[in-house]
Amino acid sequence: MRLERELMRGAGPIAVMKLLSTGEMYGYELVQTLAQRTDQVLAMGQSTLYPMLYNLEAKGLVTSRIDKTTGRRPRKYYRLTAKGKKKLTGDTQQWVALSQALVQLGVGPASACKAALLPGPLTVGARA
Repeated sequence: MRLERELMRGAGPIAVMKLLSTGEMYGYELVQTLAQRTDQVLAMGQSTLYPMLYNLEAKGLVTSRIDKTTGRRPRKYYRLTAKGKKKLTGDTQQWVALSQALVQLGVGPASACKAALLPGPLTVGARA
C-alpha cells in the first residue's frame, strides 16, 4: 500500500531526514532504502524525492556534495545539518504523539487497537 499524496507530504520529509541522520546518501539510494525499509509504504519516485530534497536543502535542513570519483558518473550525496537534526528531533516527538493519539482512537496495530476499543471494567450499581 502506498500513501496518498497528502499523507506522503507530511511523512516523506521526516522519513528522508531520519535516513540521513544515519549518514549521507545519494538520491537513488534514498529511494531504494525508503521502499525496502517500509515495505513499499513510503516508496516514492525520484520525481517526488528530488523536489523534497531541494526544499529541505533550501530550508537549511540538509546539505549536499557532489562526488566525482573517477570511473563512475558523479553522484550528489545529501546529509543532515545541525539544524536538520534539531528539526528531526522535534518532528519525531510530534509524530510519536500523533501515533499514540491515533492508537488511543483505535487506529494502529491490531493488538493496540483492540485494547483501545475494549470497554473499561463495568461497575454494577455505581452512580455518577
